[in-house]
Amino acid sequence: MPKVEVYNVEGKKVSDLELKEEVFGIEPNEAVVHSVLINYLANQRQGTQSTKTRSEVRGGGKKPWRQKGTGRARQGSIRAPQWIKGGIALRTKTTFL
Repeated sequence: MPKVEVYNVEGKKVSDLELKEEVFGIEPNEAVVHSVLINYLANQRQGTQSTKTRSEVRGGGKKPWRQKGTGRARQGSIRAPQWIKGGIALRTKTTFL
């Protein structure tokens, strides 16, 4: 059984502790450790992030140009998803592991 030294808060050696071979004598699986760490960090997030839909974005009440005769594509609002500073088209739920 492997032994480790136990230290107190002041940094002085207090005792030795024997660790069980079946728990601490294994070769760690890096892929599993990585996925558990990523899952842990994802669950530590506050979860208050948000994106605005086109009805929640400020502005864009007026039609940017008339429907016909300009040679440009028809547009209804400058806050539609294809515009810079426009709202997002679909809000989806993100899941982790």
